Amino acid sequence: MPACAAVLQQHRQQQQHARPQAPQLPSLVPQLRQLSASRHICNSTAAKAPVIKPKWDTETARRALASLAEEPTEFARGVEVLDSIVKVYTVYSRPDYFLPWQNHPKRESTGTGFVIRDRLLLTNAHVVADQTYVTVKRHGSGTKYRADVVGVGHDVDLALLTVEDEAFWEGSEEGGPMKPLQLGDVPQLQEQVLVVGYPTGGDNTSITSGVVSRVEVTQYVHAASHLMAIQIDAAINPGNSGGPALRGDVVVGVAFQNLPHADNIGYIIPLPVVRRFLSEVMLYGHYRGFCSLGIVFQTMDNPHLRRALGMAAHQSGVMINRIQPTTSTAQVLRKGDVLMEFDGVAIANDGTVHFRARERIFFTSLITLKPTGSTARVKVLRGGSVLEYDLQLDPLQTLVPVHKYDQLPSYFIYAGLVFVPLSQPYLHEYGDDWMSNSPRRLVDKALNSLMAKPDQQIIVLSQVLVDDINTGYQQFQNLQVLRVNGVEVLNLAHLKQLIRGPAAAAAAVEPPPDAAAAAAPAVEAAAVVPGDSSSNGSSTVTVKITVGSSNGSSSSSSEAAAGSSSSSSNGELFNSEWNDKYIRLELEDDRVIIMERAAADAATERLQRRYRVPYLSSADLAD
Repeated sequence: MPACAAVLQQHRQQQQHARPQAPQLPSLVPQLRQLSASRHICNSTAAKAPVIKPKWDTETARRALASLAEEPTEFARGVEVLDSIVKVYTVYSRPDYFLPWQNHPKRESTGTGFVIRDRLLLTNAHVVADQTYVTVKRHGSGTKYRADVVGVGHDVDLALLTVEDEAFWEGSEEGGPMKPLQLGDVPQLQEQVLVVGYPTGGDNTSITSGVVSRVEVTQYVHAASHLMAIQIDAAINPGNSGGPALRGDVVVGVAFQNLPHADNIGYIIPLPVVRRFLSEVMLYGHYRGFCSLGIVFQTMDNPHLRRALGMAAHQSGVMINRIQPTTSTAQVLRKGDVLMEFDGVAIANDGTVHFRARERIFFTSLITLKPTGSTARVKVLRGGSVLEYDLQLDPLQTLVPVHKYDQLPSYFIYAGLVFVPLSQPYLHEYGDDWMSNSPRRLVDKALNSLMAKPDQQIIVLSQVLVDDINTGYQQFQNLQVLRVNGVEVLNLAHLKQLIRGPAAAAAAVEPPPDAAAAAAPAVEAAAVVPGDSSSNGSSTVTVKITVGSSNGSSSSSSEAAAGSSSSSSNGELFNSEWNDKYIRLELEDDRVIIMERAAADAATERLQRRYRVPYLSSADLAD
C-alpha cells in the first residue's frame, strides 16, 4: 500500500471536522455562463501612473522556469510524497473597479501546492490571484518561506511558484530534500484517488479519498472557462485548492473547486490541461491562453434541422451560428456551416466526440488542448458540399474580458467623467448576483457581444465626479461612449487621444502606407480533392488559410475612426475650429455631452485635487 494510503486513517477524523466552505475555494455555480500635435491634460499637476512590470517577469522566474525543459530523473516515493506538498499563504488585494485608482482592503487566504520540477511548485491560480505577498510552509515544518509567482494561467486555474531560500528545498531535521511528484495520466472511471492538502480547520496535512465519477468539459469558475475536468467524490474543501490528487504516488490531477450544496462532489484539473499549461510557459515564458475557433454554435439533434441543411443520414456535426470577425476562422467558415470534423475526429450531433471506451466528451476539449499557433483541419458541410480547411489556432481575444486578475483596471478621467472599458470584473462589483443587479444592457453586452475590430473595447461612462463643468450630466452613468466629435471610439486609448485633441487622435490612428497590404490575409488554395461518392455526390475542397500579421490592427483602427468621421450625420459641424473649442461625446440612448475644452481642462485639475485621485489615467494608457 502506498505511504499516502497508509496514513489515510489517521487523517479521517480531522477531515470530518473541517470548517464550512470559505469564499477562497471556487464553487461551480451552474447559473454562471460562458458566454473583448496633442493636447495634454493637466500635465503640470498630474504625474503619469508608473508602468508596473509583471512580478513574474524576473531573472528569478527565468531561472526557475528553465527547469521545465528537463524531465526529472528522480521522483518522490513513499513518505517523500508528503514532504513535497506545501501549504501556501497569500495576502491579496483586489482592485476596485468602481474607483479604479484604488484597491479594496487586503485579505488573506491559504491553499496547497506541490513540487513538479527542481525549484518549482504548482498550485491554483485563484490561490495567488492579485497577490501582494506569498509564503509557503513545508509538511511538518514551522517555518514559512517567501515565495514568488513565476507563471500563471488564470484560464486554466494554474500557477507556478518558486522559493529562493535553499533551506526550503534542502530540508533539515524536519524532512529531507524535496523531490518532484511524478505526473501521470487521466484516471479511469471508478478508480480510487487521494486528495492531499491543507483545508481550513487545522495546519496539518489532510488526506481524503474518493473515486473518479466522470470526465467531462466543465466550467472553471475562477475564469469562467470551459475545459476538461475530472469529477470525484472526495471532499475538496477551502485550502485544498492546488493540492495533488494521487493514484498511489503519481499525480493524476490538481484539486481546484467543488459543487455547492452537494455532498463530496469535487473537481480536479486533469493532466492534459496541466501539461498544456506547462508546455506553453516553457515555450513562451508565460501562459498565452487556450485556443478557440471563435464561434457560437448549436447542436443538431433535431432531424428536421439536419434534413433542411442537406445532411445525409451518416453525417453529423454542429451548426455555426456566429463567428468572431477578428479570428482566422472568419476568413473561411460562414454562418450556417455544419462543422462535421475537427482534426479528423467526427463530431456527433450533440457536439461530443469519442474519448475512451464507452466515454464521450464535448468536442471543444480537442480545440482547447491544441498548442498555440498550431494548425488544425476542419471539415464542414456548406450548401450540400463538403469542404476542408486548415486553420491556425490561437487564443481568443474577447470584446468584454471575463477576468482581469493581476492587472490594475484601465481608466481615464476628464472633467469629472470617469471612463472605463467594460469587463465582467466591473460588473462583479454589483455583488454575487451581478447578472441581476448590474445594468441589464451591460450584462447583455458582456455575455453576447463579439469583437468586430482588433483591439476593440466597449467604453463606458462609469460615473460623474460632480462639478460645475458637468452640471446636468450627473445622471449619465453606465452608458456606452459611441463617438467623440463624430469619430467612432475604438478603445480607451483612442478615446483619450480623441479628447486630447483632433491632431493627436489623427496621429494615433494614422497607419503607415503599407499597413493595409500588411493586414490583408494571404490565402493559399490547395488541390481540389474529388468528392466521396458516399456523400450524395458532394465534392470535397481542401483550402489552406494563412492569416496575416497582427499589424492589421493599425489599419482597422484607422478605418474605424476615419470612416465614422466621414460618415457622421453631423456634416460640417465638426470642423477644425469647432473641434479646437468644444468636445462632444455621443452616448447610447442618443445622449450627448458637450463641454468647452479650455473650461474642461481647468476643471480636470480642480477635480483631481478635490477627489484625491492620484492619476488621471491608468498606467497602460501612459504615452
